[in-house]
Amino acid sequence: MTDPSKKPGRVFLVGAGPGDVGLLTLRGKECLERADVVVYDYLVNWNMMRFAKENAETIYAGKKEGHATITQDEINALLIQKAREGKTVVRLKGGDPFIFGRGGEEAMALKKAGIAFTIVPGVTSPVGVAAYAGIPLTHRDFSSTVSIITGSNEKDQVDMRIDWEKIASRSGTLVFLMGARKLPQICDNLMRFGKDPDTPIAVIQWGTTARQRTWTGTLKTIVAIAAKEKIAPPALTIIGEVVNMKPLIEWYETLPLFGKTVVITRAEDQADSMFELLQESGAEPVSFPVIQTVAPESWDPFDQALSRISEYHGLIFTSVNGVKFFMRRLKETDQDIRDLKGVRIYTIGPKTEEALRAFGIRVDVVPQDFVAESLIESLTGEGVKGKRFLIPRAKIAREILPDQLLDMGAEVDVVPAYQTVAPTRKNEDFERRLKDGAIDIITFTSSSTVTNFLERIGPELRPYLKNVTIACIGPITADTAREQGLNVDILPKQYTVDALVRAIEDRFSAGTQ
Repeated sequence: MTDPSKKPGRVFLVGAGPGDVGLLTLRGKECLERADVVVYDYLVNWNMMRFAKENAETIYAGKKEGHATITQDEINALLIQKAREGKTVVRLKGGDPFIFGRGGEEAMALKKAGIAFTIVPGVTSPVGVAAYAGIPLTHRDFSSTVSIITGSNEKDQVDMRIDWEKIASRSGTLVFLMGARKLPQICDNLMRFGKDPDTPIAVIQWGTTARQRTWTGTLKTIVAIAAKEKIAPPALTIIGEVVNMKPLIEWYETLPLFGKTVVITRAEDQADSMFELLQESGAEPVSFPVIQTVAPESWDPFDQALSRISEYHGLIFTSVNGVKFFMRRLKETDQDIRDLKGVRIYTIGPKTEEALRAFGIRVDVVPQDFVAESLIESLTGEGVKGKRFLIPRAKIAREILPDQLLDMGAEVDVVPAYQTVAPTRKNEDFERRLKDGAIDIITFTSSSTVTNFLERIGPELRPYLKNVTIACIGPITADTAREQGLNVDILPKQYTVDALVRAIEDRFSAGTQ
């Protein structure tokens, strides 16, 4: 029941773009970060939910193949109800809210109910999908106008309510949205009212995503092509001479990982760089975090070690997370990097070194190989007997480094700087894709991502991994995967995210499917 004393919230009608999460606007991302409730459509990329708060309520209000989960009137009422509860609501809509997105209807309902709202435009599918297909909607030699037309009709209505005579007479580019099932009717009407049967046409399915496919033909041939290829929604149709420019411009469909869906299992706050690398290679990343890094249950052991930091000969960081939480706690306890003067700094891996350099800290030793065993070799050469080391790390981690140092006569204090926990948000999109065979590659960047992933999917989904390529960042992670019964297909020579993505590229560029 709505509390009349509570101040009403606000609704943001946000365009999510045509599919690629990178096409979400910065303003749209800001709205998601603030949202208490997200009401999203079928064509919205689930990866966008990683921008929302962990406890944000997500409500599916999509429409697939003509079947709506809830009616438009019910969606309007839902937005009003949640706003009256004082919540910040994001209505996340595929493409742009005002281009056949019913954003106008929702805005009018909110206005009538006295609910404050904001319109956040999105990259509309005619613009985004055409660009990813390599088809310019306008070109000074071929088309100076664009017409955007709905290719569907309301339920129980046979007539599409289009003035075919006027549409057919237009010389520019025609774009039909949501018209896959009406393609025969569209082509027949255009030719019947005078459109040249040899006019070029392109149908693009799942544009801007790894599932993108493009078919080209003419008004008189495309229907037969569509029937043979079984083209189904969602699809966008472009008609006009600009279609002939596709072979000269296409770029997305030629990228090395185009058409591949790659799952990222690492924590969301660490996934951005990998996300970007995969997108640049043409893959569609799917965020399925199986771990979340949080502060330790108690800072007491860590704070005690900080209070006597000058007593340590060396400070060893084994991960970027260790650096992040160490520096955060250093600041929270009113200390800074000057307190590290005289302490030698050791790291495992170049990314860990980069994280320290970002804070202005010089690293004394980075081993050639990015594993604990390599660092032990470096320390052996220095001589560690009688020296004291501090290792701020995850609450649960491999014991080989502290155990070896102790065997070598060193004193070692291991303190939890952070811990990993399982995320609480369920990802129904990943489960659906896995069952549909729409996942190509799953990446693991630590042993904990392997074990947590298998625990999260459970035994009922494990059989669906049979034909999925498994990529591991390094030998320790790969060993864990094999111990769990997985076949490791990709293992880079260097144990970094960059090298892992390059190894995936090499695998599929070589023609391995």
